[in-house]
Amino acid sequence: MISRRDFLQASVAASAIVGASGVGNWSRVAAQQTLTQDQLLNFNTTGNVTLIHITDIHAQLKPVYFREPEINLGVGAVNGLPPHVTGQDFLDLFGYAPGTPEAYALTYLDFTALAKGYGKMGGLDRCATVINAIRAERPDALLLDGGDTWQGSYTSQMTAGQDMVNVMNALKPDAMTFHWEFTLGSERVREIVNGLAFPGLGQNIYDKEWEEPSEDFKPYEFYERGGVKIAVIGQAFPYMPIANPGWMFPEYSFGIRDQHMQEMVDEVREQGADLVVCLSHNGFDVDRKMAQKVTGIDVILTGHTHDALPEPVMVNKTMLIASGSNGKFITRLDLDVRDGQVRGFTHKLIPIFSDVIAPDPSVTALIDEQRKPFDDKLSEVIGKTDSLLYRRGNFNGTWDDLICNALIDEREADIALSPGFRWGPSLLPGNDITREDIFNATGMNYPAAYRSEMTGEQLKTIMEDVADNLFNPDPYYQQGGDMVRVGGMGYDIDVSKKQGERITNMTMLKNGEKVDPAKTYVVAGWASVREGTEGPAIWDVVENYIKRQGTVTVDPNKSVHVTGA
Repeated sequence: MISRRDFLQASVAASAIVGASGVGNWSRVAAQQTLTQDQLLNFNTTGNVTLIHITDIHAQLKPVYFREPEINLGVGAVNGLPPHVTGQDFLDLFGYAPGTPEAYALTYLDFTALAKGYGKMGGLDRCATVINAIRAERPDALLLDGGDTWQGSYTSQMTAGQDMVNVMNALKPDAMTFHWEFTLGSERVREIVNGLAFPGLGQNIYDKEWEEPSEDFKPYEFYERGGVKIAVIGQAFPYMPIANPGWMFPEYSFGIRDQHMQEMVDEVREQGADLVVCLSHNGFDVDRKMAQKVTGIDVILTGHTHDALPEPVMVNKTMLIASGSNGKFITRLDLDVRDGQVRGFTHKLIPIFSDVIAPDPSVTALIDEQRKPFDDKLSEVIGKTDSLLYRRGNFNGTWDDLICNALIDEREADIALSPGFRWGPSLLPGNDITREDIFNATGMNYPAAYRSEMTGEQLKTIMEDVADNLFNPDPYYQQGGDMVRVGGMGYDIDVSKKQGERITNMTMLKNGEKVDPAKTYVVAGWASVREGTEGPAIWDVVENYIKRQGTVTVDPNKSVHVTGA
């Protein structure tokens, strides 16, 4: 039995109060009256196995605003397929109305107005309430964490991820896999993993010297649930040494290793697995291709690309589940497994509306305990924003536009580069900018803001390389996040072209001059994967800039022109 759109039951009530502008002017109280916790948790229980999936939390202990992307292009065979559908197209595809809870949670449309009505989302104490409610109904449910858990906040930065470890332990996951965790350094990762009450899985984490599976991480784990023997196979982020600094984890190699994945699937099947689940941090399109190549996986719980989809995507007999990011969503998946086959399922992407779902008191106290030593630093107001600050989107995000402005100003540069990270919550116009907010957009372990000289030709090469990571038609060559953000320079990009031919018309914004391939420009950036990169921490650069500005305004970025989509 399949529940196709069992996401929220409150759309009709919400849309009834939508104004002519397409958004409501209701207060948060009205939004709370529209939504109820019982509605959000209501579920058509099915079968004998329950999986709970959360991924890409990025160290967000507390509720946040997080705007979904306006542009999420798919290239090649996946053009126009979920998750490469946004805005009104997304609403049309899944049958949702503008102004509804679904529209707010799942798209960028009218984000500021709807955020003022529906409030923040996430918070691990609210997630705990949802998880506990599911376990009360299905005590043997499996909770699986897709990784990118220990990085992305001030407190995680100050505690080397221990704050997240402590709180996640209270949620009692059954397994996890990895990506940004490794940027804590391999020694710290091993220290944490060895102390966990659950396994850290990664069939594709190899010993670099011997090029064989690492003994530090199990490839899979078995669980007996509902009379079913379940194998969970871990798939860590495959491109670690490319997207992140390899010198932080020099003893490991990664890769997709789909042939080894097939061997692991065959191995667990031979050992009697009735249900095979892949807990993955590949990214959606990589998982989609892997599902076409590897047979015998029933469910891939996908992560890394932060996609939130209210329905599974089927690839042959494999179901792909995407559960969003930043603690905004939890997926519940019930499966009817008999005679080694999935006979039916019910799926729900549960939105964590933090003003509707009651926090779990014990987890709230634990979160407060992690934050208490840093309260003064976290809450210090650095400035204010008149603009909506967000990061997601293939090409632009106002948070990174602000960071680029800070780099140009503070580092006296002609051009600024900010990496296309997907993590980082949003701020609404009129919000104070606290130090916590700055770290939510910059907190990581290679933060040096470099200042260097590059020729126009070198700049184009960098941009072409990043563009190919994003728009190569073969998903196995898509190795990074979104497009590098550029300050001080505009450009045209044709995403349909091949590598080396996508970027044209590079133009300096201050004077309209074309970028000269032979001319040298002063370039400032951050998050270089090169060991020994020097410069002030990016959070200090941004804080100093915001302090001098007082109130920041980020003008709409019209410097990137996209064709070929």
